[in-house]
Amino acid sequence: MISPETARAPVRRSTVEALIRNMPKAELHLHIEGTLEPELMLSLAERNGVSLGFGTVEEARKAYAFTDMQSFLDIYYEGARVLLKEQDFYDMTWAYLERVHAENVRHVEIFFDPQAHTDRGVAFETVISGIHHALIDGEEQFDMSTGLIMCFLRHLSAAAARETLQRVLPYRNWIVGVGLDSSEVGHPPEKFKVVFDEARDAGLLAVAHAGEEGPPEYVWQALELLRVKRIDHGVRCIEDERLVQRLKEERIPLTVCPLSNVRLRVFDTIDDHNIKQILDRGLCVTVNSDDPAYFGGYITENFLAVQRALNLGKEDIHRLGRNAFEAAFLDEERKHALIGMLERFMERH
Repeated sequence: MISPETARAPVRRSTVEALIRNMPKAELHLHIEGTLEPELMLSLAERNGVSLGFGTVEEARKAYAFTDMQSFLDIYYEGARVLLKEQDFYDMTWAYLERVHAENVRHVEIFFDPQAHTDRGVAFETVISGIHHALIDGEEQFDMSTGLIMCFLRHLSAAAARETLQRVLPYRNWIVGVGLDSSEVGHPPEKFKVVFDEARDAGLLAVAHAGEEGPPEYVWQALELLRVKRIDHGVRCIEDERLVQRLKEERIPLTVCPLSNVRLRVFDTIDDHNIKQILDRGLCVTVNSDDPAYFGGYITENFLAVQRALNLGKEDIHRLGRNAFEAAFLDEERKHALIGMLERFMERH
């Protein structure tokens, strides 16, 4: 462990930035469709004969500008139209794994949105097979552990979510859990209680987006009705002191995505972000990238952004990094090994 004296000592920015870039990391909040960079999107569009609203990388990057959650989702689903074949889903997933391997990410848990594809006529098997085979290759080639979490789109019906759950059950061994994403406001977690009960009966873990756009009440519902193991985002928990105490006492992890929060206007600027406040309250908060192709940065950029804006020190970075490994859906042997890897790195640096 780092001594209190070391934690209080001033650390040069360049030293902390090097620490962030090189330390072993885990990412727990990553939508694989949100990693679709313009170059790959256009390549897949050409390969599959899909016409998009833009024809060059520069035009695509301009289209990646948005002002709120709905305008983001509009371009997000537009980009997803290029994903038609198993190879497309493989290529997208592999591109992400290659990138974060270079950032020393040692464990990832990836969200995917099958309804965004099956509603377009793409077979569920096509979607999950492409992603799964890329994850297997990543584990073998990068010594990176992985987990796959299937999300329900909360703007669709609970009946549609239950139908999607039935589609994944034959692939039960390929996924670790289920989640809940898309437009939060107006779609409270309670809407999906039955399908989450069914998923849990099938042996799946549960997570849910809550407390990003939506109020703290949505976090309560995710905890008490969906019985989630982690809250994705959760930054508005700070508005409810009783909720903060519940999250702290039960060590419920929050998978926070700083750059995403700014781009979606949850916070006006990164300087306004409350991740340091949440960390100082003793909650198990983690740093993640959400939809990095759209929000301007992968996990390292998210760490660097909050470190620079909030003057995070070595001990803060250490806690954020360790929290992620502790919060991961991993067997104890692998979790212990990764935490040990991080601790040895921090001791040397």
